[in-house]
Amino acid sequence: MSFQLRREEVLDGDQLKAMLNESPARAAQAILIAAREGVLDAQALLGQILLDGQGIEQDQPLAVRWFGIAAQRGHLMARNMLGRCHEHGWGCGADPAVAARHYRVAAEAGLDWAMYNYANLLATGRGVMEDQRQALSLYRRSAELGHAKSMNLLGRYLEDGSFCPADPQSAVDWYRRSAEGGDFRGQFSYGACLAEAGQTHEAVGWLRKALLGGNLNFLRASAPTLMNATHPEIQQLTREYVLRIAELERLEINR
Repeated sequence: MSFQLRREEVLDGDQLKAMLNESPARAAQAILIAAREGVLDAQALLGQILLDGQGIEQDQPLAVRWFGIAAQRGHLMARNMLGRCHEHGWGCGADPAVAARHYRVAAEAGLDWAMYNYANLLATGRGVMEDQRQALSLYRRSAELGHAKSMNLLGRYLEDGSFCPADPQSAVDWYRRSAEGGDFRGQFSYGACLAEAGQTHEAVGWLRKALLGGNLNFLRASAPTLMNATHPEIQQLTREYVLRIAELERLEINR
C-alpha cells in the first residue's frame, strides 16, 4: 500500500496507524497535522510517537502534554499512557499515586490495559494500598477481555491458590491462552506446565518462544529455573538463554 499525503489532507486514526508501519517519518507529519486538526486518535498517536521517538525527535514532556489533551477528551489509551508516564517518570516526575488515578479512570471505563496496569499497582502496593483481591478481580476482568498478560497473572493466582481457591486445571488453561496470545511470560508458564506433565517436546517449543520475546530482566530470572529442570532437553535451553542475556546486555551498554 502506498500513501500519497497532501498537506491539507487529514487522515483518520486507522489510516495513520497503517502509515506508521510503512513510513514512520511521513506518518509523523500526517499525525501532527491530524492532531492539530483535533483528530482524537491522532492526538493519542502523537503522544506515543513523541514518547518513543518514532519518525519524530523524542520529546517525552511533549508526549505527556498530548496524552493529556487526548485523555481530557475521553481517549482511554491516552489516559492509560498518562498513567504509564507518571508511573515510570517518562517526561514528568515519577508518581505512582498519580499513575493509579489515571489507570483507575480508564479501567473503570473498560480498558483492559488500564485494568492490568492498575492491578499491578494494587498487587504491589505502589501508589495505593495493597489489595490483592481487587488486583485479582481486575486481572480476571482484563483476561476475560482477551488481555494476554493478565491471563498469565490470573493463572498464577489460580495455580498458587492465592486469594482464591486453587484451580490447577484452570491455571494451565489461562497459561495456554496467554501463551497463544503472545505473552512471553505466559509462554514460559505454559512451557513449565507442559514440562511438568512430561510433554517435553511441546514444552521446549514454548520456552523457546519465551526466549525470543522475553526482556532482559525476565530472562535473567528465568535462566536458573531451566538450569534446575529435571529434563536434560530443557536444561540445555539454559545456554540459549545465557547467550541471549549476553546479547541484550551488550545492546544495553551500547545505547
